Amino acid sequence: MNAITSAIFSCPVWVMADAGVGEVLKEYLDAGGWMMYVILSVSAIGVTLFLLRMFDLYVGYRLNARAFTRRIVDYIEHRRFREALDGCEISTRHPLVFIMKAGLLRSNQRPRDIERAMEKEMFSSLPGLQKRVDLMAVLANTATLLGLLGTIFGLIAAFSSVAAASAVERQEALAAGISQAMYTTAFGISVAVPLLIFHHILAKRVERIVIEAEGGATALIVALTGVAHEEAAQGEDGQLDP
Repeated sequence: MNAITSAIFSCPVWVMADAGVGEVLKEYLDAGGWMMYVILSVSAIGVTLFLLRMFDLYVGYRLNARAFTRRIVDYIEHRRFREALDGCEISTRHPLVFIMKAGLLRSNQRPRDIERAMEKEMFSSLPGLQKRVDLMAVLANTATLLGLLGTIFGLIAAFSSVAAASAVERQEALAAGISQAMYTTAFGISVAVPLLIFHHILAKRVERIVIEAEGGATALIVALTGVAHEEAAQGEDGQLDP
C-alpha cells in the first residue's frame, strides 16, 4: 500500500480535517502524475458547462406547457384570435410559444401551410436546445480515455524504472509506477460517471421540451381545423336557407 493510502486509513479524522481538503486533494493528484491535472481540467469544463446549460434549459426555457396550450386552444375555440396572439407574448425561450405564434399568424391559410410554418419554427429552435449537450458525453469519454492513457504512461514509467533500478529498488519502483497508473484510471472513471449523468439530465430536459412543443403544435392544428370546419358548415347552412 502506498504512502497516501496508508495515511488516509491510518490517520485520525481530526488529523485529516486539520490538514485540509485542498492539501489532501493535491497529494492525491500528485500521486497520479501530470495526467491527473488534465483529467481535472476536463472535469472543471464539464461541471461548468453542465451548470450553464442546466440554468438555461430550466430557467430560460421555463414554461407550464400544458396550461399554456390549454389557454391558447380555449381562445381559438371561442374565436378570440387576438387574445390568443397576445397570450404568446410571454418571457420565455420555450419553442412552444414561437410555434404557437407562427401557427396563429397563418390561421387563415391552409392547414398544410400552418404546419409548415410551425415546423420551420421547430427546426430553428433545435440548435439552441441541443447546444453543447452532446459535448457532455464527449467529455465523459475523454475523461475515461485520458485515465487509460495515464495508466499506460504509468506502466511504461514503472517498467522503465525497474529496468534501470538495482535488484533492491526494483520492487519499490514497480509498486510506485503501478500505483500511479491505477490513480489515473480511478480518477478518469470518477470524472466520467458524473459527466454521463449530467448528459442524461440535459438530454432528458431537451427531449421533454421537444415533446411539449410537438404536443402543443398538434393541439393547435386540431383546434384551428375544428374552427375552420365549423365556419364552413355554418356557411353552407346559410346558403341552403331560403
